[in-house]
Formats: sequence, C-alpha cells, structure tokens
Amino acid sequence: MVQPTQIDIGPFSVGGSCPHFLIAGPCVIESEKLVMETAVAIAEIAKDLRIPYIFKASYDKANRTSISSFRGLGIKEGLKILKKINRELGIPILTDIHEVQDVSEVAEIVDVLQIPAFLCRQTDLLVAAAKSGRVVNVKKGQFLSPWDMANVVHKLQEAGSRKIFLTERGASFGYQNLVVDMRSLPVMRNLGYPVVFDATHSVQLPGGGGTVSSGQREFVAPLARAAAAAGCDGFFMEVHPRPEKALSDGPNMVKLSELRGLLGQLQAIWQVTGKGEISPLT
Repeated sequence: MVQPTQIDIGPFSVGGSCPHFLIAGPCVIESEKLVMETAVAIAEIAKDLRIPYIFKASYDKANRTSISSFRGLGIKEGLKILKKINRELGIPILTDIHEVQDVSEVAEIVDVLQIPAFLCRQTDLLVAAAKSGRVVNVKKGQFLSPWDMANVVHKLQEAGSRKIFLTERGASFGYQNLVVDMRSLPVMRNLGYPVVFDATHSVQLPGGGGTVSSGQREFVAPLARAAAAAGCDGFFMEVHPRPEKALSDGPNMVKLSELRGLLGQLQAIWQVTGKGEISPLT
C-alpha cells in the first residue's frame, strides 16, 4: 500500500504516519453565535482527546433540494465569521466552494477548500482550487467509483497541487439512498493522499423529505466505527448542538453532546487497527 503524503495544516500535520484528525462543525453558518458556540465546544473536546481538529461550516449551500431552502449567510458575512473563528480559537478552517470566481477570496481566509461531491469532476473549479495554494478536500461523487478518483487527483496534480484530501461520503443505491463500500477507503488512500470518511453525509437520504433531504443519524456511529477499522486518516462529521432545529441536514448531523463519546469509541479502534494498512491474507 502507498503511504499517503503528509500535509501541513495550521499547527499540525495529517496523512502519512500522523494521528487521525477530525473535520467537524455545523452544515451551514446559521448565525455567528451558533457556529462560535459549536466551534468552541468541539475544539475543547478535540484538545482533551488530543485529536487534530479542523472547523467546518459552509457560507453557502448551493445544492440544497429546494429553492426555498436556507443556504447560509453568503460569502461576505460567512467569511467574516470564519475568519473570526480562526483568529480567536487558532484552529484551521474548511469551507465549501461552488464557483470559480469565489476561490481567490475564500482562499484568503480558510485553510482547506472543499469541493462538494456533485462538483468533484468540475475541471475549472478543481484547477482554480489547486492553484490557490490551499489544501483541497474533494468529496467523492455519489456517482463515482473510488478508482475514478484517480482522474480527479490527476487534474489537481496537473494544476500544481500536492495538498489533497479525498473524502468518502457514500454511493447512490437506487433512489434516495446511499451505501458505503468500505473498500473505497484503502483504494483511495492508495492514490497517495490522506483519505477522510464523511460519517454524516453517508447516512443522508437525498431528497428523502420531498423538498429536503432526510437522514438516518442512528447509523453514523456504526459506519464510523467500521471506517476506523477499514482504514482512513480522518473523519468528517457535521455536528450541531440541536440537530432537530438545524436549518440544513439536521436528520444526519451528530448531536454535539454525543460527539465526545463517539470519538472515544473511534480512538479505541484506532489504537488496535492503526490506519487500516492492508496485508494480503495467505
């Protein structure tokens, strides 16, 4: 198996033989108060457990099911809040980008540019993100096989980037359902870059609520435990103090009060399996 490239992000490194890391935060920036409250709490948990932590929240969710769905506070206000979190808490920041013209402005504020799953093959967006000099996290599209991500990686490399994450978030299985093939984690990790498991979007039921997506939060923990054993470098989890009142993705987000217990379970598995390096059985 290929050892993934080690990547420096803010005060820590990920990939290679570095510790597992966490990307977490609310799906979308609902308010400064909400995201600050959540960021402070998660940062404290991560510090206690000695888990490197990247805060995540989106200033705009351009792929919501309905045109009437809440999308966020927009790029100006959103980036202002993300910058404040970075400055006051000293933690790296990740956010989604959807448009090429937003890349340079967003890259001035955040540490990691995330390419949403639906846009993972958008060449111009990938190239712009790669040329920004920031780390690029690409969500594997629900319509792609893990080995298809080699083409995505090649696009980023050709644009000059070697600071890449690849994130597994499930594959479409019929209508309004996703399944996770845990083989995708070592397959994508073998492309030479850190691999992240998105434990919350993997339990999403796309469009399952008619005008909104639904989800099955009860399966976050078992899938995350399986991914920890199968082999990944980090975890992505959308976390909210009150998921039942969240303005986006509430049904599949982890409740903040339950995060510490879940991360403790994953740490116990990491201690046994490491990062899931695979040796052929003979």
